[in-house]
Amino acid sequence: MNIKKLYIPLLAAGMLLGACSKEKLEPVPQTSLPPSEAFTTATRALQQLNGVYSAFKNGQFAGGRVLVYQDVRGEDFLNLTNNGVTAFLTWNFTVTPTANEVQNAWSAGYAAINRANVVIDGLANSPIDAAVRTAYIGEAKALRALSYFTLLQLYARPYADGNGSQLGLPLRLQAETNIGSQDLARSTVAEVYTQILKDLNEAEPAVLQTHANPTLNATRIHRNTVIALKTRVYLAMGRYADVITEANKIVPASAPFVAASGVPNQLLPSIATVFAPPYVNNEVMFTLPFTTLDLPGTQNGLGHYYNPGPNGNGDFTLNTTGNGIVANTTAWPTTDARRAFNIASGTSTFLRKWPNNPGSAPDWTPVIRYAEVLLNLSEAIARTTSGVDARSLALLNAVRRRSDATVTLAPATNADLISAILTERRIEFLGEGLRTMDITRLLQPFPAKGSVSALPATAPQYIWPIPNPELITNKAITQNTGY
Repeated sequence: MNIKKLYIPLLAAGMLLGACSKEKLEPVPQTSLPPSEAFTTATRALQQLNGVYSAFKNGQFAGGRVLVYQDVRGEDFLNLTNNGVTAFLTWNFTVTPTANEVQNAWSAGYAAINRANVVIDGLANSPIDAAVRTAYIGEAKALRALSYFTLLQLYARPYADGNGSQLGLPLRLQAETNIGSQDLARSTVAEVYTQILKDLNEAEPAVLQTHANPTLNATRIHRNTVIALKTRVYLAMGRYADVITEANKIVPASAPFVAASGVPNQLLPSIATVFAPPYVNNEVMFTLPFTTLDLPGTQNGLGHYYNPGPNGNGDFTLNTTGNGIVANTTAWPTTDARRAFNIASGTSTFLRKWPNNPGSAPDWTPVIRYAEVLLNLSEAIARTTSGVDARSLALLNAVRRRSDATVTLAPATNADLISAILTERRIEFLGEGLRTMDITRLLQPFPAKGSVSALPATAPQYIWPIPNPELITNKAITQNTGY
């Protein structure tokens, strides 16, 4: 993985020197502490935890590009620039083990995992307050779980293919802070999911129910975040009864749907508010903040891909014909407020959920919000009942009517209800990185788009290859079939 370091970097220094002493003449550098020093105070431990968040929000990973990869593989975007640097190969299913996106996402993902491992191991014997230590470990475990889940969606076969029996990922759970063997075989998909759920189940009682201020409730993991993430994981596994169990912890039996404990998560009255500054609200359950001094990188931020000039490169336009969701005015009427995100420029239409230039004043990157929990629960109920379940339909209409009060969905059959939920997910989460999961968890083909033919679930290109650097440094790893 090439991410080992003898010293652990901190995000910030800030220790004041005391009176004259040997320590003053030979101070410990606060931006590069040996492991024995990195967790000796709560301040240092928090800096290390912040380092995990920083690694997770890397622009090559969850902070930007991975969301783009997971969306443009689907049918709702068309590539405009043919730029191999900005996901063209991902869009047309021609990536190779040496492709930049394949190598960089893997490297950034495992860097985040290793940073989490460092914090988990380092805090195990830390002298800081026990409650603080427990909460920090919980946050690190949740970030490790989310990193593994994100990588699984691209580099491994879906859980539905053989009930998790296919090759998954190397399951690295120990901190690597010095040079050593890189060799580690791939665990199965089921084994990786087992570890993801173990981390999330251990994180749930460990993390805080609420943080000290609203900003932290949006940018740091809390109990409801972990529960929400578990609904996503169980949905990807097809474990619908477990989705219901988890979602019921934070979704009331009937409207209004407001979490009764922890952060009062709920739908905002306006979808526009969710994606507008200050980006902090009770619908956002976890988001990745950026500032002018902390950028995702010009070609990493969501705005770069989806905005036309001058605030982006306009690499991807919305597919306004054929099977693109924007073209479906029956399922997505023009009265829907979410269509305000679709901006015409020249002969193309672009998604403007993230209108700022990521190289100067970036938007924040979403990870999960309450609307997803409601639709996860709606689908899980529909798939475990017959007919048109009243609660499932109420949850679906809560999301739909938030943006279009002129429409009340009324599917006639259970199959129609499930179809309506899947369509609503395409509309609600357009550009938010869920499309690949929604296709692959059901073993559906990737639909045709533009000049690209449909890709069946049996095709090697259905998933990405293991990147070449990993094959070189890890002699125990196996490449995905067909690459």
